[in-house]
Amino acid sequence: MLAVDPSSPYTRGAILGDRIRMMDHAADPDVFVRSMAARGELGGLAATTWIAAAALDAAGYDPVLIETVGAGQSEVEVARVAETTVVVEAPEMGDEVQAIKAGLLEVADVIVVNKADRPGADRAARQLRAMLSTAGGRIERKPPSVMLTTATTGDGVPALADAVDQHRSVAREPLAARDRAAHQVRRALAARATERAAQHTDWDATLEAVANRELDPMTAAERLAGG
Repeated sequence: MLAVDPSSPYTRGAILGDRIRMMDHAADPDVFVRSMAARGELGGLAATTWIAAAALDAAGYDPVLIETVGAGQSEVEVARVAETTVVVEAPEMGDEVQAIKAGLLEVADVIVVNKADRPGADRAARQLRAMLSTAGGRIERKPPSVMLTTATTGDGVPALADAVDQHRSVAREPLAARDRAAHQVRRALAARATERAAQHTDWDATLEAVANRELDPMTAAERLAGG
C-alpha cells in the first residue's frame, strides 16, 4: 500500500499519519506499507508515487493500493495511475456536493459511502446516485456503482472487494492499459527532461534572467531543453 500524506508548504515535511494507523497490519505476511509526502505536488499524489506503484507491481504485489491525500478541486491524478479508482465519501459532511464540484464523479469507477452505520448514510448514497443519473454526457462510460460500507465492522467490504475485482477486466482492456502507459511514459520523459535541464551549464544564469524579467519561462525552457 502507498499512502500519500499532505506536506507543510514551508518545510515540505509530513506527519505520515497513515503509517501510524496501518501499524497493526504492517507486519502481516505479504503486506508492505509505504508512506509518501506529497511535497507540494498537485493531484493528490507524490511525484514518485507512480514509480513506487510500478516497482511494487513488478515485485509481485497484488493488489497495490494507493491512498491519496484527499479529494479536492484537482486531486484526481490517481485516475491516470490506478486501474480502478475508488472514491470514498462520508455521511453528514456535505461530501456528496463536493464530489460533483470537484469532478470526482467523472473519474470514479466505484463510489463508497463509508460509515454506513451513521445517520444520513442512505441519504448520501441516494444523492450520489441521483447525481450520477443526471450527469448525462459528462460521464462517457458506465456510471460507477454506489456502495455502503462500515470499516469498523467490515460490513459491505467483501462486496466492495468484489466490485473492484469485477472492474479489473475493464481496466485491463488494451485501450485503457495503453492510456495509463502513455501517461507513465510522459511523466518519465518530463522527469528526465527536468533533470537534464537542471544540469545545464546555463541553468543558474537562465533562472536569474527569468527572475529579472529579462527572459520568459517558455523561452528559458526551450533553451535549456535544446542545449
